[in-house]
Amino acid sequence: MKKVLVTGLNSYIGNSFEQWIKEQNDKHPEEEIQVTKCTLRGADWMKESWAGYDAILHVAGLAHVDVSSVSEESKQKYCKVNRDLAIDTAKKAKEDGVKQFINLSSIIVYGASAPIGKEKVITAETKPEPASFYGESKLQAEEGILPLADDRFVIANIRTPMVYGKNAKGNFPKLAELAKKTPIFPDVENRRSMIYIKNLCELIRQIVLKEAGGMFYPQNEEQVSTSELVALIAECNGKKVKLVKGFEGCLAFAAKLNAKMDKVFGNLAYDQMISKVEGISYTPYSLTESIKDIYGKSEG
Repeated sequence: MKKVLVTGLNSYIGNSFEQWIKEQNDKHPEEEIQVTKCTLRGADWMKESWAGYDAILHVAGLAHVDVSSVSEESKQKYCKVNRDLAIDTAKKAKEDGVKQFINLSSIIVYGASAPIGKEKVITAETKPEPASFYGESKLQAEEGILPLADDRFVIANIRTPMVYGKNAKGNFPKLAELAKKTPIFPDVENRRSMIYIKNLCELIRQIVLKEAGGMFYPQNEEQVSTSELVALIAECNGKKVKLVKGFEGCLAFAAKLNAKMDKVFGNLAYDQMISKVEGISYTPYSLTESIKDIYGKSEG
């Protein structure tokens, strides 16, 4: 049995991982994992012993926000939490004899989405180029953790694209609400990498079981356009959305006034080859299956 300590009591990914492990333990008792959660608030956690844990899953941190609305003081807080806390946690894990440290990073280390109509595909050769303090804090966390790796301390950094699922935050629930209400939607040929929360949790489970380290670039097997996603969500909710072409020019102009348009209709995708992990299969849900799973729709 593997013992995993999750940092953060109320993280969406951490809570989802705990639930996924409970389900998989029932199905695969020979691969049992025991999950415990802890808080990193205050300083008491520094006095606790993590001896006996096989892995630390570090999900504690501050989420991405609109950089235009954040003060310099808040930016420093992001660096303290997303960078310094991650490094301190990894150091403690190593000192306490934990064998593996799994750090949740982000695709945002490669910068923002490409503008509408412009391609952005991240390959193994693409260099990180953060466009915001949030991306910089995540990249600096990776860089601060990596030197700790050795034969007895394995480090896995997971650069997640947009994570979606039931009760997820961010753009997905906003698109879902829109899909349920709007009869028409722009038909834009953008391409985005996403990962369903249960697929991400399965990847983490496999990383723990195989004691794997390195850099991971997870995504669903299918990439998706925003328009296709909205239409699929609508369909799974018994609605029909008509996709209308010819809006690219208007949306590109609107994006110059509001950068959020590029986040919705721009391009940001991993090359599918770098998302494959030798010896690990982690996508039990296809895109369509994941949307049906979220809304309680059975196949067929």
